[in-house]
Amino acid sequence: MAAVVAIVALGIRGPQVPALHGLTLERAQAALRSAEFTTGLVSYDDTSMEPTWTVIRQSMSGPPARKGTSVDLVLAGALPARVPDVSGMTVTQAETALRGARLATPTIEMRTDASTPAGKTLSQEPAPGSVVMSGSAVALLVSRGPAGAPTDTVLMKVVKKFGGAYSPKSVVATQKGLVFAQNMIYRHTISVFDDTSYEPVKTISDRVTLSKFGFPEYTGSVQGGPVESAVTPDGTYMYVSQYSMYGPGFSHPGDDDLGPGSGVDPSFVYRVSTRTLKIDQVIKVGSVPKYVAVTPDGRYVLVTNWVSFTMSVIDTTQGRVVKTITLGRHPRGIAVDSTSETAYVAIMGSSDVAKVRLSDFQVSWIKGVGSSPRHLVISSDDRFLYATLNGSGQVAKIDLATHRVVGRVTTGKQPRSMTISEDGRSIYVVNYESDSVSKVRTADMTEIQKVAVGRHPIGITYVNARREVWVCCYSGVFYILRDELRAP
Repeated sequence: MAAVVAIVALGIRGPQVPALHGLTLERAQAALRSAEFTTGLVSYDDTSMEPTWTVIRQSMSGPPARKGTSVDLVLAGALPARVPDVSGMTVTQAETALRGARLATPTIEMRTDASTPAGKTLSQEPAPGSVVMSGSAVALLVSRGPAGAPTDTVLMKVVKKFGGAYSPKSVVATQKGLVFAQNMIYRHTISVFDDTSYEPVKTISDRVTLSKFGFPEYTGSVQGGPVESAVTPDGTYMYVSQYSMYGPGFSHPGDDDLGPGSGVDPSFVYRVSTRTLKIDQVIKVGSVPKYVAVTPDGRYVLVTNWVSFTMSVIDTTQGRVVKTITLGRHPRGIAVDSTSETAYVAIMGSSDVAKVRLSDFQVSWIKGVGSSPRHLVISSDDRFLYATLNGSGQVAKIDLATHRVVGRVTTGKQPRSMTISEDGRSIYVVNYESDSVSKVRTADMTEIQKVAVGRHPIGITYVNARREVWVCCYSGVFYILRDELRAP
């Protein structure tokens, strides 16, 4: 009788569930089948540091178990996603297809291609059909179209003009299908446009609840005042400076004539996802932040604080200011070299440009550039810096090897913002009080074209793939000018 009881007990005990930790899904499923079990729910833990798509947990292990029982598995890494074929699509179409496949906004490299229209995808990596973790980025090689004539041999033509409920302070292209216009305190919004159709995509309110972004000392919702913006190198985020904050906890708004010690409230920079077009991070900086730039390596966001006379250095990984640098009266425009080693800052309340070494934040100076330097752009080879001189109505060309001004051109009254063509042969300048845009050949600093636009042009950006200049005016009017007319 005792032997029978032992046999029965052994039968109740049943087969043993194998230990599956560290196995791939395929090997784990095979081991379960071999032991006469089935695979149950498979889930994923994207916070795990163990090898991707290996078993890190299972719902049961060892005896006793009944044959055919389902065993749930948890695998390391994000859910798998299959890469769709986006060849021949526009960037916008490709991004839609990739988002639909649970993949991230792609990284984009442009290449001249005589046989493929501008903006169409030439190739992708990983290849179509590849299985990757959801949320992964796909690298796209996109056609720039046939090589165009050098920009300094063609003239601009107005191809679009539109207006509306806008009062933009600046306009910035992501180079990946979108253009952001900051409507400051007059509208309290950011307007986002499609850079191909010119149609509005979304209007983003500057109203936030700061406590939800890690600032519990501020209660209730507040508004900002979007001034300038800068896109990250991969195009996934746009950082937008807020002139002042308005609402509970803010009683001393900014003013262009004030300085340190005036009691002006600190303000914030918003991070906007270019995929969701929502504010997903808020960073506290100095008083009246104006210009903002992202270093080419994506490590830092640099913000000039007009009233604090400082520049805030934001670490993009930490999402907070890691250094505040005192620069001088009314710092504004920023340009960063291609190696992310040096930032140049226009000090508008002087005639100088600050040179900030980003490895240790030491400051040196380029002196005597001209009256009230406002906006800066740098050549792709890091040889020359160009500065608008708001006080003298000129643009200066600075040799960065010698720190000497090697060229000047008069463009109009109060030249403000500026942009540079992708080939580096032309710069484009808005003349605020002359209601015009100047195109300047960088080789000899000659104005080769002047185009009349609306009242008080203030912001300007260049869409590389389309060779189009977007100009925004305080009056609420936008002009799009294309480099396509042969110069006489």
